[in-house]
Amino acid sequence: MSVTTPHGSSLRLTMSIARSLVVFSFFWSVAFAGLWASLGVANGHEQRPSIVTLTFESGGRYRLAIDTNLEALLAQIGPEHDNTQDSPQADLYNQLRKLDPAELRAQFDVIAPAFLADIGLAFDGAPAEPKLIWVAIPDVGDVDLARASVIEMEGTIPNGASTFVWAYPGVNGSSALRIERPSQEWQARFFNAGAVSEPLEIGVAVARTNLESFWDYLVVGFTHILPKGLDHILFVLGLFFLSTKLTPLLWQVTAFTVAHSITLALGLYGIVNISPTIVEPLIALSIVYVAVENILVGRLTPWRPVLVFTFGLLHGLGFAGILTEVGLPPEQYVLGLIAFNVGVELGQLTVIAAAFVMVGWFTHAPWYRQRIAIPASLVIGAFGLGWLLERTVL
Repeated sequence: MSVTTPHGSSLRLTMSIARSLVVFSFFWSVAFAGLWASLGVANGHEQRPSIVTLTFESGGRYRLAIDTNLEALLAQIGPEHDNTQDSPQADLYNQLRKLDPAELRAQFDVIAPAFLADIGLAFDGAPAEPKLIWVAIPDVGDVDLARASVIEMEGTIPNGASTFVWAYPGVNGSSALRIERPSQEWQARFFNAGAVSEPLEIGVAVARTNLESFWDYLVVGFTHILPKGLDHILFVLGLFFLSTKLTPLLWQVTAFTVAHSITLALGLYGIVNISPTIVEPLIALSIVYVAVENILVGRLTPWRPVLVFTFGLLHGLGFAGILTEVGLPPEQYVLGLIAFNVGVELGQLTVIAAAFVMVGWFTHAPWYRQRIAIPASLVIGAFGLGWLLERTVL
């Protein structure tokens, strides 16, 4: 006959309360992440770095082209908002996205003098004075997708100048700077919002070390997962919640990693090129699938790694999109590709590690599947379904 002591009852009650609090907090953490994703990633309102191309031409001239989200610039939505819809200026931003190119250009012309004055380009310490020559604005398309406009400027390099400094105004966010010199391969540099470069040679490209370039692209890959890749985050969490055993997770993560590494490389080399209007809905479908199978099956089936591999091919094309925008210098193409992929993997492993920290010690509990895995998969699947509908029929 077993005897329950008051101390034992109190301990079990305390453990039950603690368990309930962990389950409750984790469930709503996943729900909040899904809600955040549904409001951001699905609508294409995430903030991206501006792609800046600085070209030094013969005759002492330079040309500056800035590929950016002009609507976010006009609405003064700064980098403190990863998602434009989080800004108090979201309504103005959404109105600007509906303007045709001529109307949007008229809005930009109002702030153009201030924009040019704030450009942080200087030669031997003397601020440059670029002249606006063109603004290329795409036609109004899907207002749920960010519209990339290109602001083109040109100017004269002061006589005798040997170095230049680049600094993009902090309010405009981060920038990826592509430097093109006559008869030389272009270089790429990355700058956080408000960061100022060291003095760089105008006529001679000073190569960054392999370690510096590796770190640059690793950071780009990692941040594409955390915090910006919330649809990828939920897919990885879907893999995590399939089973309480480590082996199914390893099989799935391996299949996913190999697959997206293949299409990331193929996408960058231009061998495979599929429209985002096809890739993005299929990525949403992949999230729905893993969530549904988690709920209905709850174990590693022979076809699960195959399907995860297939979905990984799609996610790889999504990863290739951002890296294609930033670009890879020819002399460090392979290095940058590897570094970006390592950054993506570190981001995914961080997601899995965070999930283990939160609920890993409960994976062997008899109630884990019913109280954690299935509810979390329901949340993940619901938001995946929402994205799928929004990216196809809504």
